Amino acid sequence: MAKERLIVIGGDAAGMSAAAQARRHRPELDIVVFERGPHTSFSA
Repeated sequence: MAKERLIVIGGDAAGMSAAAQARRHRPELDIVVFERGPHTSFSA
């Protein structure tokens, strides 16, 4: 069976917060974040 994947568009504070919350609720998810700029937020 295929593993579920969450795709997050935008590595700013809101995107990273969503990814962190998803990880807490579903640790088995494969999470991929796309960010067009050179930096992502680590404030989540």
